[in-house]
Formats: sequence, C-alpha cells, structure tokens
Amino acid sequence: MTQLSRSEIKALLHRPAPLDLSGLDLSRAELPGANLERAYLVGTDLSGADLRGAHLRGSDLSLAVLAGANLHRAHLSSATLTSANLARADLSYATLNEALLIGADLGGANLEEAFAVLANLRAANLRGANLYHANLSQANLQDADLTGARLPDGKVHA
Repeated sequence: MTQLSRSEIKALLHRPAPLDLSGLDLSRAELPGANLERAYLVGTDLSGADLRGAHLRGSDLSLAVLAGANLHRAHLSSATLTSANLARADLSYATLNEALLIGADLGGANLEEAFAVLANLRAANLRGANLYHANLSQANLQDADLTGARLPDGKVHA
C-alpha cells in the first residue's frame, strides 16, 4: 500500500459522492473537517490521521485502521466501524450515535464526552479506554471488554 501525497488526497476528495477510498493508505493524512459522509473506507489505513470535526455519517469504515487518529468532534453517527482498529484514537466529543462498532478495537481510546447513544459496541475492546462523561444510553456493550476503562461516572472498571 503506497501512501498518497497531499495533492493526491485533495484530488480524491473532489470526486463525486459517494467516495470509495477503500484500501488506500491515508495514514497521517491531514483531513480536518473533511466531508466523507457515506464514503467507503473499508480497510483504509487512517492511522495517525487528523480527522478533527470530519463528517463521516453513514460511512463504512469496516476493518479500517484508525489507530492513534485524531477524531475529536468527528461526526460518525450511523457509521459502520465493524472490526476497525481505533486503538489510542482521540474520539473525545465525537458523535457515534447508532454507529456499529462490533468487534472494534478501542483499547486506550479517548471517548471523553462522546455521544454513543444506541451504538453497537458488542464484543468491542475498550480496555483502558476513557469513557468519562460519555453518553452510552441504550448502547449495546454485550461481551465488550471494559477492563481498566474509565467509565462515564469516573470509576475505573476492574
């Protein structure tokens, strides 16, 4: 997988929607505020990318690598992040309402003040994640690993 240049990424973002960026290497890409709604990003490497405030509603990020990515205040409602790697990602103040995060790796991720109402986090890895003041109302946490996670009330899960 070859990493794309800044100009190549800019050209891709000007394609008509819905964008298909599946399988591309966008690691460390600078995409703050990018409009990627309903985009196909299956298996895309976005590790270390700057996606602050990005619009990813309804996007398919299954199997994507977002480890260490900055998703502060990103809009991910109804996005599919099944088996995605979000380890150590910053999802503080992000909107994840009705997102599918089944089997996702959120180990060490920062979800402080995130909104994940009705999100499906079944079998997700949340070991050591920061969920302080996160809104997880009606979220599915069945079989999720919360070991060492800081819960919404500030307590650490044993």
